[in-house]
Amino acid sequence: MHATREHVVGLFQSALGIEEPWYVSEYQFDSESGRLGLNIDFRKGSRFICPVCGAEGAEPYDTKERTWRHLNFFQHQTSLTARIPRVQCIAPSCGMVKTVNPPWAAQGSHFTMLFEAFIMVLAAEMPVKAIADMVGEYDQRIWKIIDRNVEEALAKEDYSNVAQIGIDETSSKRGHNYITVVVDLDQRKAIFATEGKDASTVDRFADHLIKHKGDPKNIKAVSSDMSLAFISGITKNFPDADLVFDRFHIMKLMGDAVDNVRREESKETDALKKTRYLWLSNPKNLNADQTEKLSSLTKLNLKTARAYRLKLALAEFFEQEDYSSAEAHLKSWYYWATHSRLEPIIKAAKTIKKHWEGVMAWYIKPINNGILEGFNSLIQAAKARARGYRTTKNLITMVYLVAGKLNFDLERVYLEAMQKASKPASTA
Repeated sequence: MHATREHVVGLFQSALGIEEPWYVSEYQFDSESGRLGLNIDFRKGSRFICPVCGAEGAEPYDTKERTWRHLNFFQHQTSLTARIPRVQCIAPSCGMVKTVNPPWAAQGSHFTMLFEAFIMVLAAEMPVKAIADMVGEYDQRIWKIIDRNVEEALAKEDYSNVAQIGIDETSSKRGHNYITVVVDLDQRKAIFATEGKDASTVDRFADHLIKHKGDPKNIKAVSSDMSLAFISGITKNFPDADLVFDRFHIMKLMGDAVDNVRREESKETDALKKTRYLWLSNPKNLNADQTEKLSSLTKLNLKTARAYRLKLALAEFFEQEDYSSAEAHLKSWYYWATHSRLEPIIKAAKTIKKHWEGVMAWYIKPINNGILEGFNSLIQAAKARARGYRTTKNLITMVYLVAGKLNFDLERVYLEAMQKASKPASTA
């Protein structure tokens, strides 16, 4: 028995989740192009909620036909076309004439909400260009979907409880182009991203915080590197916060110093060739062969080996029992480092001395940017998948998407759509 046209229309209506007063009035299928078109209309005599004041009973004034891209049906590109009414409010205090926003699409969008939900799920895992190719759309249109959904979700964020933050920069392009990212260390999510890495980036974050119900006075601790620009911006905007210099960056400072010693000494000995990874890695991350190689090198009378031992000694600073023992350890280490006769090590030690209070603050507020480093890996992975982003704005959007834990309500959109699709079509 062949399905009647009414049965097919009912099937589409059920799958779309279209509810009164809207209904699927007709469909067209072009077998050559593989395109499916669904027409939606509203019942004669229908009344609507006023888009301005929310009063019920607004009457249609006139209509305008619009079309939206929807998810494919059985691999066929599908579009919805509907005549959308402008309505006149009957409330005496309003009386406005305004276009109704249909329940299946966001205001001003050319795509249905279910299509947009599908795009947002893919965007967290796939390059936008690949998504565009897959769904047969221009990548600029896909970016518009992502941008608008991120902006709308970001606008709803509430930062009134943000108290501990981490600030760091990450490269946006090859060379010296950077964006600054701020993370809520308690909620473990990115809450701000902006172009640059100067003091003004912290000013912009403070404004952003206030716009989202946050209070700079509520910020009790900030984890950062020793950038003078960040320090200036933090002390200006968050004077009540403890400035804690991040463990990762302190050890990176020392690692860079060790590597500088190695590079200079490798000019004099072949023993140090292709050993950079051994000196910079955490000993726990080395395999058996690498551990044996490093052990043999440290037994040689090498400047690099002396620098490496100073690096390990600095790492022990973060393993002390309390503030006083940590300070004693750091003082002893500083004396050893500044008397090492290794210029890169001496320079690193003096940098730590210059920022002594912020280094010691780790024993008051043991926070760090480890979560930021994890996010940086996510961001760089997204960049690698996309082979870079054309604009810094696109990269910032992706930061919010992959690390912002924004609420796009996608699970609800999909769940409701699947529930409606599972109901049998009306045969009335």
